[in-house]
Amino acid sequence: MRFKHTRNARQAGFTLLEMLAVIVLLGIVATIVVRQVGGNVDKGKYGAGKAQLASLSMKVESYALDVGAPPASLDQLLHKPANANRWAGPYAKPSDLQDPFGHAFGYHFPGSHGSFDLIFLGQDGAAGGEGYKADLGNWE
Repeated sequence: MRFKHTRNARQAGFTLLEMLAVIVLLGIVATIVVRQVGGNVDKGKYGAGKAQLASLSMKVESYALDVGAPPASLDQLLHKPANANRWAGPYAKPSDLQDPFGHAFGYHFPGSHGSFDLIFLGQDGAAGGEGYKADLGNWE
């Protein structure tokens, strides 16, 4: 004797509405996770930019000790200027002249805050801003 099991449509599997609800919930959770991780990445890059600003400032000072004055442009850390007899570089790598966000550091010689001004322009690479877009200078 065989028994036939009959299943009604409700027991056969998930409905389309249940599947859509799960997909929407997964999308919401994924969005929250990506926003949290993205914020931490920006925080890390901003901290690395502050450290890189200090390191690049020391490289400019090293150049100034050797040559007698800070460079006219950051490019002189990489390539010997024609009038720099005591140049002992290169003092930096090309990647040292870019911040972690991929923007060039700002540089002014002569500086208004010291012999030179070195500026990290933050996440947006533009002057001004708040939070991770805030600017930092080597005089701060």
